[in-house]
Amino acid sequence: MRQLLDAFWRAAAYCLHPQVIGLSLLPLVLSAALLAGLAWLFWVPAIDAVRATLEGWQLLSAALAWVEGTLGASFRSVLAPLIVVALAVPLTVALCLLLVAVLMTPAMVSLVAQRRFPALERKKGAGLLRGILWSLLCTAVAMLALLITLPLWLVPPVALLLPPLIWGWLTYRVMAFDVLSDHASGPERRQLMQRHRGPLLAIGVITGYLGAAPSLLWAFSALTLVAAPILVPLSVWLYTLIFAFSALWFTHYGLAALAALRVEEAARLAQAPAVAGDVIDLLPPAPGPAPL
Repeated sequence: MRQLLDAFWRAAAYCLHPQVIGLSLLPLVLSAALLAGLAWLFWVPAIDAVRATLEGWQLLSAALAWVEGTLGASFRSVLAPLIVVALAVPLTVALCLLLVAVLMTPAMVSLVAQRRFPALERKKGAGLLRGILWSLLCTAVAMLALLITLPLWLVPPVALLLPPLIWGWLTYRVMAFDVLSDHASGPERRQLMQRHRGPLLAIGVITGYLGAAPSLLWAFSALTLVAAPILVPLSVWLYTLIFAFSALWFTHYGLAALAALRVEEAARLAQAPAVAGDVIDLLPPAPGPAPL
């Protein structure tokens, strides 16, 4: 727990570093531009497709008619855009996480290593391509889990617990790998991720719940759709900031654990008993009795 809290406050302090603030602008600009382009191309077709799907289901049509009688006729017009936004939020979260992992994490790992662990050897356990493939694989698994559990989101307690847990698992798998890929060897990375699975998963789950906070911007009312040009960049910036903090938290904890592991390994090797045949006696043999 002490190591977890120590890494937490260090990560919070590093978020104010000018280099970290500057690095956060690139994922923000790229993701906001990409989301704006996708909205320009697919917003109207997506709404039409969702509306046609809702009207094609007889059970939903009866339910919508009842809701319209209760909430007013304008409800049907805003339901399809709200569903499109709800489906776009997981894609936005995954996009921000991948951009932070690829564009920000290596630079922040180097920053922390230079300032706190300048003597820590870089063993290059995994390259950039392998890290990208690992991130894409974990993201695909998380998106599949979200898709499978989507019907459970209709249950209020599950909707509050399940998505942040999935995002926490994804953050843990992606960030822990990226943080240790440059400095740790393959066996060291696997050993650390197994030995510290609990604290690393706790960091991921906590930041997963923090990552769910920007989604609340869209949950107040249908009037938020009018403010979408402002809320989209704001939510993207919040996601980027949260995942940048997450990367720094994983970096401080992971590199400290790696340094402790190497000290432990060096002490174990220093205390290991000598094996027969490994020590060469360089002393001359003892002189025998003088000849008569």
